[in-house]
Amino acid sequence: MARIAGVDLPPRKRAQIGLTYIYGIGRPRATKILQEAQVNLDKKVNELSEEELSRIRAIIEQQGNVEGDLRKQVQLDIKRLMDIGCYRGLRHRRGLPVRGQRTHTNARTRKGPRRATIAKKKAPGKK
Repeated sequence: MARIAGVDLPPRKRAQIGLTYIYGIGRPRATKILQEAQVNLDKKVNELSEEELSRIRAIIEQQGNVEGDLRKQVQLDIKRLMDIGCYRGLRHRRGLPVRGQRTHTNARTRKGPRRATIAKKKAPGKK
């Protein structure tokens, strides 16, 4: 099983897709990494030789932030926004959408499940 940057890559997927399982690597970056390492894009992860895997690992380490380092950097950036009290930081603190989406309806992913509304007693009707 191929292990790169602390992540086990799925053996039956193409190398290009398998690299996207690493946090911080998407399809375009995976394509560039494989081209730089001179590995066929259509090769499956379990077909990669140790030499090819070592070239891929070296390129990823050389390029920089992936996995733990990148996650830590993103969390520090969010913490910085909250500390300086800017609008985006306040939205993060309140758990609301940060990028201008509407919240009157929708935004359930950020806001979480709906809170149950308490049914009020009907006032006695006047006749």
